[in-house]
Amino acid sequence: MRFVVVTGMSGGGKSTALKMLEDAGFYCVDNLPVSLVEKFAELVSVPGSEVGKVALGLDVRSDQNFEDATKMLEKLKTSGYNLEILFMDADDNVLIKRYKETRRVHPLAADGRVEDGVRAERKVLDNILRSSDYVLDTSHLLTRELKEEIERIFVENAEYNSLMVTVLSFGFKHGIPADADLVMDVRFLPNPFYIEELKYKTGNDREVQEYVMSFREAEEFMTKFTDMLQFLIPNYVKEGKYRLVVAIGCTGGKHRSVTLANELYRRIKDRGKYGVKLYHRDIGRQGK
Repeated sequence: MRFVVVTGMSGGGKSTALKMLEDAGFYCVDNLPVSLVEKFAELVSVPGSEVGKVALGLDVRSDQNFEDATKMLEKLKTSGYNLEILFMDADDNVLIKRYKETRRVHPLAADGRVEDGVRAERKVLDNILRSSDYVLDTSHLLTRELKEEIERIFVENAEYNSLMVTVLSFGFKHGIPADADLVMDVRFLPNPFYIEELKYKTGNDREVQEYVMSFREAEEFMTKFTDMLQFLIPNYVKEGKYRLVVAIGCTGGKHRSVTLANELYRRIKDRGKYGVKLYHRDIGRQGK
């Protein structure tokens, strides 16, 4: 029997992941008290059981000690259960924004401040995060992209490293992304903004892409930067890193950065056993 425990930060997408696992044929149970989890595992594992795949959601709650849940999961693993832990995560700022948009109360925010609840929860979940088999960062994931990741792991049974690479284009005039791990400045390339027929197009348009990539420097940059990432990413995986944001910036975040982010995404998306997603932060803003 395949036994998946879905946990993680509140607002990280746990409920959505459980629904997707249910669609994939898993028998799903959510918010089961920690004291009942071990008994539940025994019941679904009895010989002759028709249940072949189980997904169990575990939340941080103010009325129970999550350290007990961590110890219980360790006990189940040592008892021979085929247990896998899926940890749903997101940047703190994203989690706070999601809570404020839904106007929900964070389970660990006793005084009502979401920021304090998120900070406390991350501390509580640190140990289980370290022992998780899979970590999915939903900060910029579309529902479709999350579904693809869930299916890749639990339906296709593909080999998986818990690293999600986000290729992010941005404009320096709007600020460097706070969550960026690597920042590349491509303002050394000619700016299509000053060409009338390209001014109101973006790096998603073929004409802008052909103009930017027509320069020898653009191709040389892409070759060298791709090569560097192919060196770095396996080493990040080896060190247990599960989130890498590669930010490529130009002046306004509409032409050069978008073109090169698209090109980088194309070059690395099928090169390794890690997830890659593409996000253009400033493409809809006004300016160059």
